[in-house]
Parts: sequence; structure tokens; C-alpha cells
Amino acid sequence: MFSMFKKKSELEKLQEKYKRLMEEAYKLSTSNRMASDAKYAEADEISKRIEAIKNKQD
Repeated sequence: MFSMFKKKSELEKLQEKYKRLMEEAYKLSTSNRMASDAKYAEADEISKRIEAIKNKQD
């Protein structure tokens, strides 16, 4: 019941942002390749941050 009040961790926020960016990049890939590449690059940076956080936790 109280899980809806739980704040998201930085890792969860980054994972959601990564997923959203990848979806946007996929949609843009059919219409605007440059914008799609920019979204993929941004998602790659987020992925690196996620990996750094995961490695820090272990």
C-alpha cells in the first residue's frame, strides 16, 4: 500500500530515462536519423552512469 509513496532511487530514475530515450530514438530512426543518433548517444551516457552506480554498489 505504501509503495506508491516510496521515492525512487537514482538508479531507478536513470533506468526509466534510459528506456524512454531508447524508445524515442527508435521512433525517430524512421524519420530523422540525426536526431535518432543524438538520442542513442544520450542513452549511451545514461547507460554508463547506470553501470557506474551498479559497480559502486557491489
